[in-house]
Amino acid sequence: MPGYTKSDIFRIVKEKNIKFIRLQFNDIFGSLKNVSITEKQLERALNNECMFDGSSIEGFVRIEESDMYLRPDLNTFVTLPWLNDIGNVARLICDVYRTDGTPFEGDPRYVLKKVLAEAAEMGYAFNVGPEAEFFLFRTDEAGKPTTIAHDAAGYFDLGPVDLGESLRRDMCMTLEQMGFEIEASHHEVAEGQHEIDFKYGEALSTADNIITFKLVIKTIAHKHGLHATFMPKPIYGMCGSGMHINMSLCKDGKNVFYNETDPLGLSETAYSFIAGILAHAKGMSAITNPLVNSYKRLVPGYEAPIYIAWSAKNRSPLIRIPATRGEGTRIELRNPDPSANPYLVLALALAAGLEGVKNKAKPPKPVDSNIYEMTCEERTLTEIDTLPRNLREALKEFKKDPLMTSTLGTHITEKYITAKELEWSEYERRVHNWEIENYLVKY
Repeated sequence: MPGYTKSDIFRIVKEKNIKFIRLQFNDIFGSLKNVSITEKQLERALNNECMFDGSSIEGFVRIEESDMYLRPDLNTFVTLPWLNDIGNVARLICDVYRTDGTPFEGDPRYVLKKVLAEAAEMGYAFNVGPEAEFFLFRTDEAGKPTTIAHDAAGYFDLGPVDLGESLRRDMCMTLEQMGFEIEASHHEVAEGQHEIDFKYGEALSTADNIITFKLVIKTIAHKHGLHATFMPKPIYGMCGSGMHINMSLCKDGKNVFYNETDPLGLSETAYSFIAGILAHAKGMSAITNPLVNSYKRLVPGYEAPIYIAWSAKNRSPLIRIPATRGEGTRIELRNPDPSANPYLVLALALAAGLEGVKNKAKPPKPVDSNIYEMTCEERTLTEIDTLPRNLREALKEFKKDPLMTSTLGTHITEKYITAKELEWSEYERRVHNWEIENYLVKY
């Protein structure tokens, strides 16, 4: 983290001719919001005096308790590298506070901070590396997005087949200007699908970076006349977009997931963390896979995990242990998708893992064969369970998992369930294209 002071920010604003500052925050569904101020109001913002109407934000508060304050995290200050005719624009990510000076319990960033504080009390730092995939689609004459892929390339293809190569380069350069360390970028499996990976970091800054990453990807795509989407499954018959989460715990600067004497190179802490994640995978899925559409990705045949198991040798289970050992030892959770709120995903994953560590839980044996090729009887014998099949099932599992609901708190839990049950109800009542194509003529 840069470690900015107020004086640093005032100086940079003057040096870079910054005329507007976006005070950004997120609602409970991970949608980015902001209040824009001019540089003349910067001192008020840095003194935590900027107020907004929380009743207008979905999942926040009622109109009779609407006043909220934004408290900028100085370390998140960055100049947005796209040009503005009037002057440059910067942003600060903010925490949301009530008028009495207490943190707002409906702020997703606050939820993650609480679990990170619990980890710190146990002596742990939580490091995370995300792998967010996205699609690039063409737009129509009115500039509205279509589902026509920008290219017909496949996994790891390159130009001229991969038409997104130069576009990804533009995205990577923009991200690096904003402080990201880009490790790789490439075309993914589906037509028009891409992935850009940035270096792991401490969980709170990584969650901030995921939100920033999505904004940059969409902004640069729009600049090129395209539409970028993090929708999990935009096209039937093609792979969907995931957001694999690579996780590790550190104590005194050392990765505590590594044990060189273990056959798999894993410590007891790592095994217990895995056990905790597996125990709460069903309850977590309403957050890691938050849309009706999320479960169109979690089906057999498209590399997305649907089975609650783990392995250090294959990619079909929910949890994979990548081959790197030493300080690179990590646990990869494969079911989250990029539509999820990263603050809540990381909070629940850490809470589940820490519970496993506290209880010294033992995971089941690793599954090293391809689960997709196993019969139902074989999966039953090895006690391999499955993730929820749809959002309704996921919400049921979420509601009966006390660790998941208590971690999010009563406010977010109630608001989230209400909104998602409404989403499912609307989906059930709608007439979909598949029904028209199959029934209209036949009946």
